[in-house]
Amino acid sequence: MQQINTAGLNLLSPSVPQNSTKISPYNAQQNFAAMLKDSINEVNAAQIESDKMTTRMINGEDVELHDVMIASQKASVSLNLTMEMRNKAVEAYQEIMRMPV
Repeated sequence: MQQINTAGLNLLSPSVPQNSTKISPYNAQQNFAAMLKDSINEVNAAQIESDKMTTRMINGEDVELHDVMIASQKASVSLNLTMEMRNKAVEAYQEIMRMPV
């Protein structure tokens, strides 16, 4: 079973004391970009795995239907979550842009 990578989430967590480690804005930006890239790569990997399993089932190879459906649903849920996170980020950006200066 594939685990979700949460390596970069501790930098965004409010439970981490702010004064324990000083992170420069550049490092925070790089950490966020790396976390985002890793997450998108994981979604892509789930989609590729689902496609491979579906192809194997279509070709008559030894693969169980329930495994194909589970892989397909994992890929679907991870893609939907990614799209919702993108939508929330766009909404937040638009809200910031509507703020008077």
